[in-house]
Amino acid sequence: MLNAAGVVLAIGLVCAAVITTVFAMYYYSNLESDMRYRAKTTTEFFAEYLNQSYNEYYQSCIQYAMTFEARNQIELQFINKQGKIVASSYGPWAGESPTTPDIADAMESRGISRFMGKDPYTGERIMAVSSPMIYTNGEVIGVLRYVTSIRLVDRQIFWIMCTCLGALALIVAIVIVFANLFIRSIMKQVEEITEKARRIANGSYGVQIQTPYRDEIGELASTINEMSAKISENEKMQTEFISSLSHELRTPLTAITGWSETLLAGDELNRETRRGMRIIWREAKRLTEMVVDLLDFTRIQGGRMTLNVETSDIRGEFEDTVYMYSSRLAQDGIHLEYLDNEDEIPEIPCDPKRMRQVFLNILDNAAKHGEGKNIEASIHLEGDSVVVRIRDFGPGIPEDELPLVKKKFFKGSSKARGTGIGLAVCDEIVEMHGGTLTLQNAEGGGTLVTVCLPVSQ
Repeated sequence: MLNAAGVVLAIGLVCAAVITTVFAMYYYSNLESDMRYRAKTTTEFFAEYLNQSYNEYYQSCIQYAMTFEARNQIELQFINKQGKIVASSYGPWAGESPTTPDIADAMESRGISRFMGKDPYTGERIMAVSSPMIYTNGEVIGVLRYVTSIRLVDRQIFWIMCTCLGALALIVAIVIVFANLFIRSIMKQVEEITEKARRIANGSYGVQIQTPYRDEIGELASTINEMSAKISENEKMQTEFISSLSHELRTPLTAITGWSETLLAGDELNRETRRGMRIIWREAKRLTEMVVDLLDFTRIQGGRMTLNVETSDIRGEFEDTVYMYSSRLAQDGIHLEYLDNEDEIPEIPCDPKRMRQVFLNILDNAAKHGEGKNIEASIHLEGDSVVVRIRDFGPGIPEDELPLVKKKFFKGSSKARGTGIGLAVCDEIVEMHGGTLTLQNAEGGGTLVTVCLPVSQ
């Protein structure tokens, strides 16, 4: 209701301001045009007297001012070069000589000049139009000036504004009354739907909304019920799958990793067998990392993911990860280049173990999806953030898949190995640190992953 009334009020105020401004411009413009016309015609009329002597010209001005018909609405003044009134339609005691800037402007520009504002002596709002009186030799010998009060015009504009505001108040009152009636008629149903939808959003999948209505509200409730049931079914399937997979994989992987390390530690293996055992050990480690990602994912889904935050040398953690992983990539013929720099990067509050996990996962994705032989990694201090960039030189990510790559289980058109949850886990870890993880196609090809972490939090 407040939003509806607020919108109507805002639009109404704008309309009232526009209408008032338009009428004000119309009235002021008409008044100025009339005074300019009077000034022009009177100046042209008096041009035939400018070849007379000054006394004759002065008497002509007095005579014209005394017979000026519109003296009750407009004052006619004749002003000499010194700014003194020599004749006025108000008589010889017309008051102090005016000091408004239109007089000097008219004499200086030799054209008609206008002034609107407060009279320096009376404080009344006036409009004045001054036209120069030019002698036959080209000398400006004075100014013909029309001046009038704009009190009545201002009052008319004020009443127009009051009328607009009154109409606006009536409209707002009508909107509030009808909006209140409408909102009360549906508030109970909407509150129930909102409460159930909030429970679904918080993880209570399967909750159903009980409503007897068959209108649009009932249709909305039925749609939410169907959505809740499908989400509950899908989440149950995913949880069961992850739980079963983690349980089935962890025990044999532990045995494979342990026995392969034991065999590699002995001297009984020949060269080819040792090489094979290293492959078994490496692949078992990779599968173990996948299981760890799955377990982290289940923790995130259940809200059990925690951080062990401490002040850490994030640059050291990143460089150690890069140097450690570069030797592993070198065995696959991939060159990981660290772009060193001299930025002074301060220690930041973070979970170093989790951040290593993020860096390793991104580097692993670059190796798997990049399909190139080069990877670039860098870390910089930019403003109040530490920015880590990792770029591969592969084919990049299709534009339509870029907004989806961080979603859980999404693999898109990629044929690389993986579960599709690594980036989802990384994104959650970075967000828990108050940072952001973004992916974009790099200029010249490849994918650029950027991690921004706040220096202090």
